[in-house]
Amino acid sequence: MVTITDISKACGVSRATVSKALNGAPDIAPKTAERIREQAKALGYLPNATARALKVGRSYNIGVLFSDTTGGGITHEYFSQILESVKAEAERLGYDITFISKDLGAMSMDYYEHAKYRSCDGVVIASADFQDPAIIRLATSEIPTVTLDYLFDSRTSILSDNVRGMEALVRFVYENGHRKLAFIHGEMTSVTQKRIASFKKTCATLGITVSPEYIRPAVYHDPRSSGLATRAILELPERPSCIFYPDDLSFLGGMSELERHGIAVPRDMSVVGYDGIPLSQVLRPKLTTYRQGATEMGTEAARQLIEQIEHPDTWLPQSIMVEGELLPGSTVRNIG
Repeated sequence: MVTITDISKACGVSRATVSKALNGAPDIAPKTAERIREQAKALGYLPNATARALKVGRSYNIGVLFSDTTGGGITHEYFSQILESVKAEAERLGYDITFISKDLGAMSMDYYEHAKYRSCDGVVIASADFQDPAIIRLATSEIPTVTLDYLFDSRTSILSDNVRGMEALVRFVYENGHRKLAFIHGEMTSVTQKRIASFKKTCATLGITVSPEYIRPAVYHDPRSSGLATRAILELPERPSCIFYPDDLSFLGGMSELERHGIAVPRDMSVVGYDGIPLSQVLRPKLTTYRQGATEMGTEAARQLIEQIEHPDTWLPQSIMVEGELLPGSTVRNIG
């Protein structure tokens, strides 16, 4: 195993000089530091992570907390984009990631205890029940955290602009002549509340009266529940002309139900999704949806968390809104 002593002998400098060069100390001449780093690479030197952690007081490991009740987990395209971008940005900045859960083998522990056990410098809370006491304990602890799509006091949050996204979809559908709009929403979270409020407010602004029967609950990323909600809407005495789905994946359940009733999209029924996952753009007809900035959200979450870890004295909590874009698709028929 190559050591700092081996590098110092090969370069003809002291061990202290080698240590400073490898750790980016400013008092080493740039040419000397570069020569030392090149020699270390040539010799196959690998720093000792444990020794580095003891020296700088950081593990260079951040936790990622992802809890999904539907069972879709990180296989869902929207969340996989977020998590992949968290990983890529963390690694670019010199950090590893560890998934945080409530249990570890035979040991039962909450999220905070797991993060401490893994010596996480901080945690990105990407998806969770934010009313869960275990989540609240972690988010309000001394461990730096960044949350996605939820605001905690004195914590940085990365937010998707759900209000503007829903408004853009409603206005697009309205411009295509639709006035009878149904909305199937996910379970009641802060994201859902914002989308429902934006849906109703935009409809009211445009002079659209929304029947309470047109608002139906389902579960995010669960085609089966959206299929059942679609069936209930189709059984109404007066059907809407356009159905809004909670996310693109959930639309698949609605699509199956529409086909079962012999209803063609968009000839007989217009539909829109939400998220803008790649799948939505290969469906035929191409799904009209709103693309959330999943990659931007993950990158910004990792960047903000590491900024807080490395500069705690100058860090200030922020609420950062990430905008998306409307993807028109071809599932909304112009009936104007």
